[in-house]
Amino acid sequence: MPPAKRKQRSYDPARTRAAVTAQFDHVAAAVAALTSEQLALPTRLGDWSVRDLVVHLGMALSAVDRLLGEPEPGRADARLLDWPFAVGGQADDIADRTRRLAAAHPDLGAHLADVRRGFTAALDAHPAGRLLPTNAGVLPLGEYVVTRAVELVVHTDDLNAALPGPDVPLDRQALAAATRLLADALAEKAPGGAVEVRVPPFAVVQCVEGPRHTRGTPPNVVETDPLTWIRLATGRLTWAEAREAGTVGASGERADLGALLPLTG
Repeated sequence: MPPAKRKQRSYDPARTRAAVTAQFDHVAAAVAALTSEQLALPTRLGDWSVRDLVVHLGMALSAVDRLLGEPEPGRADARLLDWPFAVGGQADDIADRTRRLAAAHPDLGAHLADVRRGFTAALDAHPAGRLLPTNAGVLPLGEYVVTRAVELVVHTDDLNAALPGPDVPLDRQALAAATRLLADALAEKAPGGAVEVRVPPFAVVQCVEGPRHTRGTPPNVVETDPLTWIRLATGRLTWAEAREAGTVGASGERADLGALLPLTG
């Protein structure tokens, strides 16, 4: 876990909830049109099929109801910015649960509808400050829902990479939340002011130790689009690949983030 403790961005619980449900609805609508052959297609996530990936997208929401079923901890002991660095710590367990759920729910449409109802009921029944024992530590419910936006955006992009035809849409607010949390995580991992990282239109952060820039054009600038940033931060894309493709601009002797990426496990 990164040692630095920067000021944490706040997220409006109502807007985050709306973003998460909107993104989940985009996924559910797309899944309803998939054939059995499409559901059997491979993904870029190891040996997962599209069916496995869809079930995992459902798990992003059902995790909320599952954690609310645990006894409420006495106090928060983690921050939202801790969460990106805890992702991947239970990869084997998550993969096993995903496959079991995929086998248990042949009707994916009905399963996703049940998951959405459970998520909605859980948020209706509990305040945003209700504490949850997450894989990153104890977090308030409202902050944990932000992590659900990240999961849905990241895995919707995985789904789009696996399927032919039109992409599943990305909700603007969900994409914004994912971009901002992962940009802030970079500044948490590499605190400083030597490099300005721009991910328009959602985030600008300063990071990396060195001389802090105060006025005019920063000497070290990295700029990219939200989806490229999310792929870099989660290991779907390497720094070298993005530079070669021209999807990342980097200027200045310190503007090489290759050693800091990916952020998540």
